[in-house]
Amino acid sequence: MKLTLRQVITISIVFFIFSVPFFFASCNKDDKSGVNFVYDKETVPSMHTDSVRMLISDSGLIKYKMITKTWNMYDEAKDPYWFFPDGLYLEQFDTAFQVVVTVVADTAWNYTRKDLWRLKGNVFVRNILGETFSGDELFWNRKQEKIYSDKLVEINRPEKGILIAKNGLVANQQMTEYEFMNVGEKGDKKTLFYVNEEEEKGEEKTE
Repeated sequence: MKLTLRQVITISIVFFIFSVPFFFASCNKDDKSGVNFVYDKETVPSMHTDSVRMLISDSGLIKYKMITKTWNMYDEAKDPYWFFPDGLYLEQFDTAFQVVVTVVADTAWNYTRKDLWRLKGNVFVRNILGETFSGDELFWNRKQEKIYSDKLVEINRPEKGILIAKNGLVANQQMTEYEFMNVGEKGDKKTLFYVNEEEEKGEEKTE
């Protein structure tokens, strides 16, 4: 059957009238799906940066150099933090721009409100004396100006041998003075062994 031009135009108009509502209904569904997205401040970073290499200043002086592959900021989380899932390399400088501490870790967190760093996995620290500290986990509290751990830490001292802190240690920020923690016989006390350059055997005190 051959359709006339008028019939073709009429069919086209009817098809158009019936198809328009379905088109807008489809658009409305798409809009609703986008609006229903929930932003989780705890798991979705407010900023993501790749391949970071930067110098960080404090009070007008350059204090740190940081190198990392991935830097995620969760500034809107309940406890704001920075997350470095692919490793962190950090150097701390003195006023003469001399490196006083070098820090390396597989994973790191910086809880910005607390000014607390957590370093996890193959943690390596070298101080200005050339001593190195190796362990699985270290915490660096910048407000309290100390570095500590409750896990095994191995200390390699040039020409002085290796010390093992089986139950962790507490140290100053430069890692030049530190105390070993050993659990007592009953497990309810800790013995601190103070170590510095002058004292090879250390002082013992019980808490």
